[in-house]
Parts: sequence; C-alpha cells; structure tokens
Amino acid sequence: MESDINHEPSHAIDDAQFEGTGYSYTLSLISGKHKMVILYCLMEYQPVRFNELKRYLGKISDKTLSQNLKELEGDDLIRRKVYPQIPPKVEYSLTERGESLMKVLDQLCVWGEANRR
Repeated sequence: MESDINHEPSHAIDDAQFEGTGYSYTLSLISGKHKMVILYCLMEYQPVRFNELKRYLGKISDKTLSQNLKELEGDDLIRRKVYPQIPPKVEYSLTERGESLMKVLDQLCVWGEANRR
C-alpha cells in the first residue's frame, strides 16, 4: 500500500492568488489606520460633521481625515452632504452599501467583546 504523504494537494497554494479574493477586496476598502474607525463612528452617531469626526478620532490631520473621507466616498461607503449656507456645513453618513458592510464589521466588535482579555 502506497502512502499519500508525498502527493500534492488538489488545491495547491502555488495556483492561488489572494488579490482576486473577496477578502482582499473588502480589506482594500477598509485598510488603513482610520477608515474602520470612521465607519464605526458613522454607524454609531450619523450624521457626523468633519470636526466631530476629527475629535472622535483624536490625533489626525485635516489632510489625512479628508483623504480617508474622499476614499470612502469614492468607494460608495459614505455620503457627503453639503448644506448651502455660510459658514459651510458638511455632514457624513453611511450609504446603503456602507450599511451592508457594517453588518460584517459589527462582527469584529462582537468577537472583540467575547475574546477581550
């Protein structure tokens, strides 16, 4: 009887490519130091103004926050609503697509609460 120890698995990692996975795509949307925190803040407190987000996040520059918000808006996860008044008023909230992602990210919170040491 021959051993199966030396046989290659039918799903060899050599043929796999992480970049094409749904997991990779999701990570590309939420990667970085602040995006998940921004999304969490909007989930809990929306709508939220720029300065409120800045205070919530703590040490973040206007440029970095603005860039993160533009990327999240570009990925259709958040919406930016500008009110035509002086001084300008801008509010951020989750889109329907962003809301659907929060269902997934909320599970991170559930896991963290259950496994906190």
